[in-house]
Amino acid sequence: MRVQFEVRVGSTVGELRSLQGWLRSDPDIRQSVGVEVRGSVPGPGEMGSALDVLEFVTGNGWSAASFVLAVVSWRQTRSQRPRVEIRRGDTVIALTDCSQEEIERATRALGSAERDGQVGR
Repeated sequence: MRVQFEVRVGSTVGELRSLQGWLRSDPDIRQSVGVEVRGSVPGPGEMGSALDVLEFVTGNGWSAASFVLAVVSWRQTRSQRPRVEIRRGDTVIALTDCSQEEIERATRALGSAERDGQVGR
């Protein structure tokens, strides 16, 4: 099974790299999720792309709940607590206050991709 999704973090590449490092240091995430930094598609009137998206490809042993909790844990270590957007296909989940409701919504959205075997960006 393969699930593909992306994460956008705040407005700086530094935050993106920080989250990438955090997730790569988590043994559960590292074993089941590939994490790559890539540029996003430029918007109208923009030239080129910036490295502002983490792209994830999951494999066997993937746990949506573990992933979301790892992102929430990272966010809580940040002094400015950046907005985190998780995108899968047309679905966008924003983590702004990391309330229980946001965590459950993100876990459900990623978990449904896992169960359905959907692939999307």
